Amino acid sequence: MSKISVLCLSAALLGSALHVEAKEGMFTPEQLPSIAGDLKKTGLAIPANSINDLTAFPMGAIVSLGGCSASFVSDKGLAVTNHHCARGSVQYNSTPENNYLKDGFLAKKIGEELPAAPGTRMFVTVDFADVTDKVTGTIDSAIQGRERYDLIEANRKALIAECESEAGFRCSVPSFFQGLEYKLIKQMEIRDVRIAYAPADSIGKYGGDIDNWMWPRHTGDFSFYRAYVGKDGKPADFSEDNVPYKPEHFLKVSAAGLKDGDFVMAAGYPGSTNRYARLSQVEYTFDWLYPTYLTLVDEWIDTIENASEEGSDARIKYEALLAGLNNFHKNTLGQLSGAKRVGLVPRRAQREEQLSAWLEKNDKQALKTALAELDAVSVEQMQMNKQNFWYNNLSRAQLLSSAQTLYRNAIEREKPDAKRESGYQERDQIRLKESVERIERRFEPSVDMAVWHKMISMYLQQPEENRVAAFDKAVGITSDTSSEELKSLLSAFYANTTLTDTETRLKLLSASREDFEKSEDPFIQLAVALFDTEMAIEDKRKALSGQAAALRPQYMQAIIEWQKSMGSLAYPDANSTLRVTYGNVMGGSPKDGLIYEPFTRLEGITEKDTGETPFDSPKKQLTLINDKQYGPYKLDAINSVPVNFLTDLDSTGGNSGSATLNANAELIGLLFDGTFESVNSDWDFDPKTTRTIHVDSRYMLWVMEYVDGANNLIEEMTIVK
Repeated sequence: MSKISVLCLSAALLGSALHVEAKEGMFTPEQLPSIAGDLKKTGLAIPANSINDLTAFPMGAIVSLGGCSASFVSDKGLAVTNHHCARGSVQYNSTPENNYLKDGFLAKKIGEELPAAPGTRMFVTVDFADVTDKVTGTIDSAIQGRERYDLIEANRKALIAECESEAGFRCSVPSFFQGLEYKLIKQMEIRDVRIAYAPADSIGKYGGDIDNWMWPRHTGDFSFYRAYVGKDGKPADFSEDNVPYKPEHFLKVSAAGLKDGDFVMAAGYPGSTNRYARLSQVEYTFDWLYPTYLTLVDEWIDTIENASEEGSDARIKYEALLAGLNNFHKNTLGQLSGAKRVGLVPRRAQREEQLSAWLEKNDKQALKTALAELDAVSVEQMQMNKQNFWYNNLSRAQLLSSAQTLYRNAIEREKPDAKRESGYQERDQIRLKESVERIERRFEPSVDMAVWHKMISMYLQQPEENRVAAFDKAVGITSDTSSEELKSLLSAFYANTTLTDTETRLKLLSASREDFEKSEDPFIQLAVALFDTEMAIEDKRKALSGQAAALRPQYMQAIIEWQKSMGSLAYPDANSTLRVTYGNVMGGSPKDGLIYEPFTRLEGITEKDTGETPFDSPKKQLTLINDKQYGPYKLDAINSVPVNFLTDLDSTGGNSGSATLNANAELIGLLFDGTFESVNSDWDFDPKTTRTIHVDSRYMLWVMEYVDGANNLIEEMTIVK
């Protein structure tokens, strides 16, 4: 594949001399030369065209963890990410006897690290290319629905298969601008990932869910992984014979830090944004979907906590899930609050009116017709989602979900590899194996049954048309089934299943369809009974997606041309690919009377500390702060060591762990959160309220040196003073 050194399609359409709002936009690296002037004006000290290559420095040092971001900081495979990104691996290794969540973990030398949770990966980008013509260029515009969906998927699979013919690499073909562009991204898939250092929750999760999404913040949200490969330098499964990976590029770490107003940029893999969502989707999300999810998650959290005693092995197994649920819950509250505050629905309605008027004025009737058709398809998709919402959540029970996945895998394995559903191809078998293994430390039968009981109870409260007859019949429930009757029915499932055994689940990965259909395991019997219903839902979903796939690119074409007419550069919504966002260290005032300073101090930790979770800083740390043992990490402007800092960077979920870089592309912190007022920027950017929270590299180094004695890691990194 040839590397793309020119601008992506959107930049080519718009030209490089257009005005861009500096603080808004999660730009693809190849877009950066088109905004070089504003980057320099904002404070970037190196040429913009030196940071636009995904495989060169510094972007080549940024890696994906498949949900979070990380960056190499030494030539021995040491990578830094957020504590909450590595916490699942810490939890996986924790027991009541060795509770690394409570006590932290440090490998004092290379080779003493703990294996990360099964399925943990580091993805290092090695090549990329624009493949739009190969994905959609040969598909006739008259082809719609399921046929179009299948053709696009077949073309993507073919490109991926060719790309992955070389072992040790993972390839993907994500879409940009809602299918207007497709890119083939090739990444080295490092499979042996180990925990090198994770501070205790009392530092890495300080403030817990109370402080989550809030400012001021005093969280040491950082941890270190180390990547290992075989002696030949190629990706390999975990082995004592493996050696640390030697990355081509790694970041220097600044101990000099930042001050108010300094230039910053973040490079990472943000999950998804919805800046171009149509009005109907916005209304559906904020009027129905988010409020409904809040109800679901409230009950889910309470159920897990009531079914597992705090500090017990059962609770430890569910710590990572609980953290994710609480994070989602608070984020969703912020989304709803933010949408109301900025008037998201009327703002989106106004935008659509303006776009429609522009299309009318410029005689673009075909595009206008396409938008009307897209809105009709979107409404049908949302109606389908509403109807199946509570049924879909029944698989939150891990044993039902496992049974369905294992049975589907048996069916897909009967097909030629290229014809299999994505997620069940040969390239996916190792991931399926790891997901089966991962259940071992993230599952407790009594808790799982309690969750399933709660999900079914909420499902039974729904209108008859939203129920699934195959499920009701197979489980033996009706609208009149009492809670105790339901508990008795579910108890029989858990008493008679063998899926609680890891070896049994692993064997089922190679079982035949016939083996499943003859099984007497109640969860497997339920998965078999539901299969036809699942396929009917999937077929309808794919048909609607195929219709949308023909229309969404036309919508984005209209957006790009409209913004071009106003002198603005369109950037693609976030889609888990590498993005760069930039701006300055900056406090703020999200509402009247509320002032956010740009930095927090060590002393803020002692002010919050109660000695009880989540404000239970280690005694050693409190003593160091009281004695003002700042070392070389003090920021004179605040007369202390800075803990966290604010910027006006544009970010979203998935940006967690993103490298925060200074004007010279040196690591000066890690992006880990946004303020409560800014989470709605997933849908609508507001420069007044959008603020991103970072852990300062000076606090990271201070904790490592003075609290946890991680001097071996400090010596391994290149520290810029």
